[in-house]
Amino acid sequence: MRPTEPTPTTGPTRTAIVTGAGRGFGRATAIALSRAGMQVVGVARDRTDLEKVHADLGDSFVPFVADATDPAVAEQLLTRYTPHLLVLNAGAVPYARPVQEYTWEDFSLHWQVDVQHVFHWTRLALTVPLPPGSTVLAVSSGAALRGSPVSGGYAGAKATVRFLASYAAEESQRAGLGLRFLSVLPPMTPGARVGDAGVAGYAARAGVTEAEFVQRLGPVPTPDQIGRTIADLALEPDLTHGSYQLTASGSVGLD
Repeated sequence: MRPTEPTPTTGPTRTAIVTGAGRGFGRATAIALSRAGMQVVGVARDRTDLEKVHADLGDSFVPFVADATDPAVAEQLLTRYTPHLLVLNAGAVPYARPVQEYTWEDFSLHWQVDVQHVFHWTRLALTVPLPPGSTVLAVSSGAALRGSPVSGGYAGAKATVRFLASYAAEESQRAGLGLRFLSVLPPMTPGARVGDAGVAGYAARAGVTEAEFVQRLGPVPTPDQIGRTIADLALEPDLTHGSYQLTASGSVGLD
């Protein structure tokens, strides 16, 4: 499927690009940024999902149907829009089964999707480059801090996403680019596809119902809360940390 050909915005409106914008955290982040007054270019592979977001947000949301892991897509959109904000949220859904039930192809899925897409967009943000003062925010995971035994390579891949953001921040500083790179680490979040897969996998592992497992998690944020927190962090000019763990009550700076 060929990408939708959006028309660049003009005038003083600030522009954000959000990958994986059709569902879950990406959709919630796009909505929050739109409501904050930004023009949002949403990238996802599913046209129907993007059309639903566009129906909700109107002209403040520009759908772009494409594979976010394709570096040509990243270069096209960064050059076309020179965004003030880039939210790298796209990623694969874990299979959620014990490690011995994976093939290597399954286990490495998140390096091929989550890490590859963050790598390409981050590299291009540094080399195109984005305008000084721009922010790149990569969505990692709380699993990066403690592992995730039923999600294959997911936790390691998300740890690499966090590392990539920190490496890019150092390179921006060394080159005097004036770009800010952040990462956020959301918890397992029911209601988002990745979170739902985790709940199903861990509930089966524990021999309990999904509802019982969710209850064991205690207070957890909703996808909409995560999206609002991501938008708040991305738009806050005076952050003092490079990565933030997200919780039901907000965010905690990690480094």
